[in-house]
Amino acid sequence: MSQPCADSVRADLDADGYAVVNRPGGQRQAVELMQEIGRFVPQYTGAVEHEVVYRPGNDGRAYSQSRNAIRCHTEAPGWDPSPRHLALYCHRQARCGGGHTDLLDLKVLEKLLSLAEHALLTGSRIAFPGPPDDAGRSTTVTVPMLYQEEDGRPVLRFSYNLLTAADYDASLDARADPERLPLGRAGAELAYRASELFDQYRTQVLVPDGHLLIWDNQRMLHARSAYTDERRHLTRYWIAG
Repeated sequence: MSQPCADSVRADLDADGYAVVNRPGGQRQAVELMQEIGRFVPQYTGAVEHEVVYRPGNDGRAYSQSRNAIRCHTEAPGWDPSPRHLALYCHRQARCGGGHTDLLDLKVLEKLLSLAEHALLTGSRIAFPGPPDDAGRSTTVTVPMLYQEEDGRPVLRFSYNLLTAADYDASLDARADPERLPLGRAGAELAYRASELFDQYRTQVLVPDGHLLIWDNQRMLHARSAYTDERRHLTRYWIAG
């Protein structure tokens, strides 16, 4: 069987915003393919690999190592730049019917939003919390949720949890004071609307064992459905442009 080609993956990313790579030959071969797409970026812990697997103690949060649903977002919106691509290598997929990775293209979302909602997306600047700097001080990126790079390419930064609970990994019962929210009640309403549209128009992907899913994190909203199978296991990668 021929190995997948980085050029064909790039073509799928350009056309559809995501690509499912069928059995790249194992995790090592998947890593080699991703390194042809771009450079790995350290994640929240400083490591380039993050194990997306259930860990006890996270049951009350919308977090990657819980079994809970995670609402629509882009990854690391407070990083500068945010990861261009995200990838999940699947070791063992959930057998319970849940655990889908859901995707929605910005091109679709923009057509569905009202003029006022789109204006809020592009016209209001948010201070997105980022990683600590070398001195341990907190950092932020203050930008609109949707803007264009100098070459005209749109960049989306979005977090349902941040807009509705002022926390990336919000607890399931979070009820934030609207005054504490980045865009107040208007931002929360936009998040609810985006989540509603996301659920209606998303593409659901249940990555098969031994396959790789990669998508454009600056173009695609993503989310995850809840699951019960505690043996579900994927490895996540952030990739620079």
